[in-house]
Amino acid sequence: MTMTRMRGTKTMGTLKTIRIVLWTLVGVAALGAGYLWYSTSVAPQQGVAVAEAGRFGAGDYQLVSDAGETVGDEVFAGRPSLVFFGFTHCPDVCPTTLADMQHWFTELGPDAEDLQAFFVTVDPERDTPEILGQYVGWAGDKVTGLTGEPAEIEKAMDAWSVFAERVPLEGDDYTMNHTASVFLVDADGEFFGTIAYGESADTAVGKLRRLVAG
Repeated sequence: MTMTRMRGTKTMGTLKTIRIVLWTLVGVAALGAGYLWYSTSVAPQQGVAVAEAGRFGAGDYQLVSDAGETVGDEVFAGRPSLVFFGFTHCPDVCPTTLADMQHWFTELGPDAEDLQAFFVTVDPERDTPEILGQYVGWAGDKVTGLTGEPAEIEKAMDAWSVFAERVPLEGDDYTMNHTASVFLVDADGEFFGTIAYGESADTAVGKLRRLVAG
Protein backbone atom coordinates (compact mmCIF):
# COMPACT_ATOMS: atom_id res chain seq x y z
CA MET A 1 0.00 0.00 0.00
CA THR A 2 1.42 3.39 -0.93
CA MET A 3 1.93 6.16 1.59
CA THR A 4 -0.92 8.20 0.01
CA ARG A 5 -3.38 5.33 0.28
CA MET A 6 -2.34 4.72 3.88
CA ARG A 7 -2.97 8.37 4.72
CA GLY A 8 -6.32 8.23 2.95
CA THR A 9 -7.35 5.13 4.86
CA LYS A 10 -6.28 6.68 8.15
CA THR A 11 -8.18 9.91 7.38
CA MET A 12 -11.35 7.97 6.51
CA GLY A 13 -11.08 6.05 9.78
CA THR A 14 -10.66 9.27 11.74
CA LEU A 15 -13.69 10.87 10.07
CA LYS A 16 -15.76 7.76 10.79
CA THR A 17 -14.78 7.94 14.47
CA ILE A 18 -15.70 11.63 14.62
CA ARG A 19 -19.08 10.93 13.03
CA ILE A 20 -19.81 8.20 15.59
CA VAL A 21 -18.91 10.53 18.47
CA LEU A 22 -21.07 13.34 17.07
CA TRP A 23 -24.08 11.10 16.56
CA THR A 24 -23.64 9.75 20.09
CA LEU A 25 -23.68 13.31 21.46
CA VAL A 26 -26.77 14.09 19.41
CA GLY A 27 -28.49 11.03 20.86
CA VAL A 28 -27.62 12.05 24.44
CA ALA A 29 -28.84 15.57 23.80
CA ALA A 30 -32.08 14.22 22.35
CA LEU A 31 -32.68 12.09 25.43
CA GLY A 32 -32.12 15.10 27.69
CA ALA A 33 -34.40 17.25 25.59
CA GLY A 34 -37.00 14.50 25.61
CA TYR A 35 -37.03 14.38 29.40
CA LEU A 36 -37.28 18.16 29.66
CA TRP A 37 -40.11 18.17 27.15
CA TYR A 38 -41.93 15.51 29.15
CA SER A 39 -41.53 17.12 32.55
CA THR A 40 -42.60 20.58 31.41
CA SER A 41 -45.03 19.79 28.61
CA VAL A 42 -46.50 16.29 28.60
CA ALA A 43 -47.45 16.12 32.27
CA PRO A 44 -49.31 19.46 32.28
CA GLN A 45 -51.11 18.48 29.08
CA GLN A 46 -52.18 15.22 30.69
CA GLY A 47 -53.48 17.36 33.54
CA VAL A 48 -55.61 19.34 31.08
CA ALA A 49 -57.28 16.12 29.95
CA VAL A 50 -57.99 15.19 33.57
CA ALA A 51 -59.41 18.65 34.22
CA GLU A 52 -61.86 18.33 31.37
CA ALA A 53 -63.31 15.21 32.96
CA GLY A 54 -63.84 16.76 36.43
CA ARG A 55 -62.27 18.81 39.23
CA PHE A 56 -58.53 18.93 38.66
CA GLY A 57 -56.45 16.84 41.06
CA ALA A 58 -59.53 15.14 42.48
CA GLY A 59 -58.90 11.72 43.95
CA ASP A 60 -59.21 9.42 46.92
CA TYR A 61 -56.00 10.32 48.76
CA GLN A 62 -55.08 11.63 52.21
CA LEU A 63 -52.17 14.01 52.78
CA VAL A 64 -50.67 15.59 55.89
CA SER A 65 -50.01 19.33 56.12
CA ASP A 66 -46.89 20.85 57.63
CA ALA A 67 -49.07 21.62 60.68
CA GLY A 68 -49.87 17.92 61.09
CA GLU A 69 -53.46 18.10 59.81
CA THR A 70 -54.85 15.34 57.60
CA VAL A 71 -56.38 16.75 54.39
CA GLY A 72 -57.92 15.39 51.21
CA ASP A 73 -58.31 16.79 47.70
CA GLU A 74 -60.79 19.38 48.99
CA VAL A 75 -57.87 21.40 50.34
CA PHE A 76 -57.13 22.60 46.80
CA ALA A 77 -60.60 24.12 46.33
CA GLY A 78 -62.34 27.07 47.96
CA ARG A 79 -59.71 29.61 46.92
CA PRO A 80 -57.53 30.09 43.81
CA SER A 81 -54.47 27.92 44.29
CA LEU A 82 -50.91 27.36 43.13
CA VAL A 83 -49.79 23.74 43.41
CA PHE A 84 -46.20 22.58 42.99
CA PHE A 85 -44.72 19.10 43.43
CA GLY A 86 -41.10 19.00 44.61
CA PHE A 87 -38.84 17.91 47.48
CA THR A 88 -36.73 19.58 50.15
CA HIS A 89 -33.40 18.09 49.00
CA CYS A 90 -33.88 19.60 45.55
CA PRO A 91 -30.72 21.51 44.53
CA ASP A 92 -32.25 24.08 42.17
CA VAL A 93 -35.79 23.88 40.75
CA CYS A 94 -37.65 23.73 44.07
CA PRO A 95 -35.91 26.56 45.97
CA THR A 96 -36.02 28.68 42.82
CA THR A 97 -39.76 28.06 42.45
CA LEU A 98 -40.39 28.97 46.11
CA ALA A 99 -38.41 32.18 45.62
CA ASP A 100 -40.46 32.88 42.49
CA MET A 101 -43.71 32.39 44.43
CA GLN A 102 -42.56 34.83 47.08
CA HIS A 103 -41.78 37.37 44.36
CA TRP A 104 -45.13 36.81 42.62
CA PHE A 105 -47.02 37.40 45.86
CA THR A 106 -45.09 40.61 46.47
CA GLU A 107 -45.82 41.85 42.96
CA LEU A 108 -49.52 41.02 43.31
CA GLY A 109 -49.83 43.06 46.48
CA PRO A 110 -53.42 43.01 47.85
CA ASP A 111 -54.49 40.65 45.03
CA ALA A 112 -52.41 37.91 46.65
CA GLU A 113 -54.72 37.83 49.67
CA ASP A 114 -57.14 35.53 47.83
CA LEU A 115 -54.41 33.06 46.79
CA GLN A 116 -53.20 29.93 48.53
CA ALA A 117 -50.17 27.86 47.54
CA PHE A 118 -49.11 24.26 48.19
CA PHE A 119 -45.76 22.48 48.02
CA VAL A 120 -46.49 18.75 47.72
CA THR A 121 -43.47 16.52 48.28
CA VAL A 122 -42.55 13.74 45.87
CA ASP A 123 -40.10 12.44 48.49
CA PRO A 124 -42.26 11.52 51.51
CA GLU A 125 -39.60 9.24 52.98
CA ARG A 126 -37.44 12.24 53.87
CA ASP A 127 -39.95 15.10 53.91
CA THR A 128 -41.79 14.98 57.22
CA PRO A 129 -44.38 17.66 58.13
CA GLU A 130 -41.83 19.38 60.36
CA ILE A 131 -39.13 19.44 57.69
CA LEU A 132 -41.60 20.71 55.09
CA GLY A 133 -42.81 23.44 57.43
CA GLN A 134 -39.26 24.69 57.92
CA TYR A 135 -38.56 24.47 54.20
CA VAL A 136 -41.57 26.41 52.91
CA GLY A 137 -41.69 28.80 55.87
CA TRP A 138 -39.14 31.23 54.48
CA ALA A 139 -41.35 31.80 51.43
CA GLY A 140 -44.06 33.30 53.62
CA ASP A 141 -47.24 32.08 55.29
CA LYS A 142 -49.09 31.59 52.00
CA VAL A 143 -47.31 28.31 51.14
CA THR A 144 -48.41 25.10 52.85
CA GLY A 145 -46.26 21.98 52.71
CA LEU A 146 -48.01 18.64 52.14
CA THR A 147 -46.63 15.13 52.65
CA GLY A 148 -48.10 11.72 53.48
CA GLU A 149 -47.58 8.00 53.19
CA PRO A 150 -45.76 7.00 49.95
CA ALA A 151 -48.87 5.25 48.63
CA GLU A 152 -50.97 8.37 49.22
CA ILE A 153 -48.39 10.58 47.52
CA GLU A 154 -48.49 8.22 44.53
CA LYS A 155 -52.27 8.62 44.37
CA ALA A 156 -51.94 12.41 44.51
CA MET A 157 -49.32 12.43 41.73
CA ASP A 158 -51.58 10.27 39.57
CA ALA A 159 -54.51 12.62 40.17
CA TRP A 160 -52.39 15.62 39.17
CA SER A 161 -50.64 13.79 36.30
CA VAL A 162 -47.26 14.51 37.90
CA PHE A 163 -44.10 12.66 36.91
CA ALA A 164 -41.46 11.79 39.53
CA GLU A 165 -38.69 9.21 39.77
CA ARG A 166 -35.84 8.47 42.14
CA VAL A 167 -32.31 8.85 40.76
CA PRO A 168 -29.55 7.06 42.75
CA LEU A 169 -26.43 9.02 43.70
CA GLU A 170 -23.14 7.88 45.17
CA GLY A 171 -23.44 5.91 48.37
CA ASP A 172 -26.99 5.54 49.68
CA ASP A 173 -28.05 9.03 48.60
CA TYR A 174 -30.53 9.88 45.86
CA THR A 175 -32.25 12.79 44.16
CA MET A 176 -35.58 13.10 42.34
CA ASN A 177 -36.55 13.99 38.79
CA HIS A 178 -40.00 15.54 38.73
CA THR A 179 -42.47 17.75 36.89
CA ALA A 180 -41.30 21.35 37.23
CA SER A 181 -44.46 23.30 36.41
CA VAL A 182 -46.70 25.14 38.89
CA PHE A 183 -50.36 24.18 38.44
CA LEU A 184 -53.04 26.85 38.74
CA VAL A 185 -56.58 25.97 39.83
CA ASP A 186 -59.51 28.30 40.45
CA ALA A 187 -61.71 28.51 43.55
CA ASP A 188 -63.89 25.66 42.24
CA GLY A 189 -60.85 23.41 41.84
CA GLU A 190 -60.97 23.64 38.05
CA PHE A 191 -57.76 23.68 36.02
CA PHE A 192 -56.75 27.23 35.03
CA GLY A 193 -53.27 26.78 33.55
CA THR A 194 -49.61 26.33 34.45
CA ILE A 195 -46.55 28.46 35.07
CA ALA A 196 -43.49 26.81 33.53
CA TYR A 197 -40.18 26.68 35.34
CA GLY A 198 -38.16 29.73 34.30
CA GLU A 199 -41.17 31.58 32.88
CA SER A 200 -40.82 35.37 33.05
CA ALA A 201 -42.09 37.02 36.22
CA ASP A 202 -44.29 39.43 34.26
CA THR A 203 -46.03 36.58 32.44
CA ALA A 204 -46.47 34.59 35.66
CA VAL A 205 -47.91 37.55 37.58
CA GLY A 206 -50.26 38.27 34.66
CA LYS A 207 -51.60 34.71 34.83
CA LEU A 208 -52.10 35.00 38.58
CA ARG A 209 -53.99 38.28 38.23
CA ARG A 210 -56.36 36.60 35.77
CA LEU A 211 -56.69 33.62 38.11
CA VAL A 212 -57.65 35.86 41.04
CA ALA A 213 -60.05 37.86 38.85
CA GLY A 214 -61.89 34.65 38.00
